Amino acid sequence: MQAPILFSDLIAETKDGEWGEGQEAPGHVLCDVIRGTDFASLNAPSLELPQRWVPEHLVVRKALEADDILIETAGGTAKQSTGRTALVTKEFLASRGDRPVLCSSFARHLRVDRDKVQPVYLYYVLQALYVSGYMGVFNLQHTGVARFQFTAFRTKTRLALHEKAAQPKIAATLKSYDDLIANNQRRIALLESMAEEIYREWFVRMRFPGYATAAHERGMPLGWQASTATEMVQVLGGGTPSTEVSQYWGGDIPFFSPKDSHDGAYCLQTEQSITELGLENCASRRFPKDTIFITARGTVGNLVLAGEPMAMNQSCYALVPKIDKKPYFVFAGLRCAVNVIKGVSNSGVFDNVVMDTFKIIPLINPGFALRDRYNEVAEPIFEQSLMLRRANTRLRATRDALLPRLISGKLRVDALDIQFPPSMQPPPAEAAPREAINS
Repeated sequence: MQAPILFSDLIAETKDGEWGEGQEAPGHVLCDVIRGTDFASLNAPSLELPQRWVPEHLVVRKALEADDILIETAGGTAKQSTGRTALVTKEFLASRGDRPVLCSSFARHLRVDRDKVQPVYLYYVLQALYVSGYMGVFNLQHTGVARFQFTAFRTKTRLALHEKAAQPKIAATLKSYDDLIANNQRRIALLESMAEEIYREWFVRMRFPGYATAAHERGMPLGWQASTATEMVQVLGGGTPSTEVSQYWGGDIPFFSPKDSHDGAYCLQTEQSITELGLENCASRRFPKDTIFITARGTVGNLVLAGEPMAMNQSCYALVPKIDKKPYFVFAGLRCAVNVIKGVSNSGVFDNVVMDTFKIIPLINPGFALRDRYNEVAEPIFEQSLMLRRANTRLRATRDALLPRLISGKLRVDALDIQFPPSMQPPPAEAAPREAINS
């Protein structure tokens, strides 16, 4: 390990973020803006970032580059301190197209001095510091919003780093896990898009099996019915055990809330868990695998399937199909109607999703035979998605177990022949012009 070095000496440049304007304005550029809440899902294909208009001169100064590190400076809670970090990769920037990307005003970016430290390695050092609770030392909360004292952190933190030769090896080991997770996320997104596209082909465009010879009545295939969500699902509420009673929390029952709904069709991991005692002392229950959850407050209308039995808080509803054993047909139909759900909840008809919302959400009922046919086709697609999510859960657990051992030096990599993942390999050198070769 090297002699301890002040954190501020490792940073070539750091700037705070911008939030910009919600409407187009002269001299402003449309940008994607990363918030602290986006850090955990930064490489998820389904991630939708806020788009804001930022003054052009600020975009020039603050646009993010590959290997920049983002650090959250505000927005923590009593259970989650500020100081979370995220790594900006070239793959992420490429996925945003030509739009510049900035971090929000509740974060800042760090540009590393590459002569002193390898950027990806430093990112994992910061991850290890956060997991260990060190960042909480610089967490300050006088009002409802917690703030991270970045100046104190950068001027008082000294880090004992690995030798320069070992840094890329450590970074490559950990980055390989994150790259596998990101690759699985892309495969999951493709699978879930496929299931939804089959639903649209059959039940929106009405090119279902046998459509060419099907009889129609009043513009709809014979036997089909226009229905509503309440006719096809049972709507159930949830509840939260008292946060004042520690015995209710930290058990083996995953506890779903709106913040767990951002990652596509299935939810496996939640940020909180409760005990049987907690379940018995609130209005919640343990819902079975493949229950459909819908967020009812905050960001409304997000739909996910429970990947395992879990409980749910009062900011969501659980939807259980009344007419089928499998949830896939109803789930895909609700996903296609999600814009209706969000439009109703934001139109002044309802402040949020409430029980009466489901009475006006339109769904098609094509009869048991076609519903069952769709469920048979969709089930292996969703099961493959669930298998990949479980693989990601194991990959995250392995990465998180390796992280402190690698960063602390307990697990040495000096003698290992570690292959760098594609995301850490330099671009291939351009071929020299023929004239130069011949000269």
